Amino acid sequence: MARLVFLGRLEDIAGVPDLTVPLHAPTALADVLTTLPPALSEALAGPKVRLARNGELVAANGLMVNEADELAFLPPVSGG
Repeated sequence: MARLVFLGRLEDIAGVPDLTVPLHAPTALADVLTTLPPALSEALAGPKVRLARNGELVAANGLMVNEADELAFLPPVSGG
């Protein structure tokens, strides 16, 4: 199982701060996203959303998700 953590407005879209998704082998991030509701999947795949795997920023392109991974999705931040 992998844990997906949603921060900021992404939590609002997801309706929960995190989700656990079942995995049985390394799975492409794109395949994991297809198991989520369409609005959430689209928001997570946005070009300005950053991704951290197990506490380290990583590129989403080609990312393989392992069973014990924690993926945190970081939306763009606006400031004033």
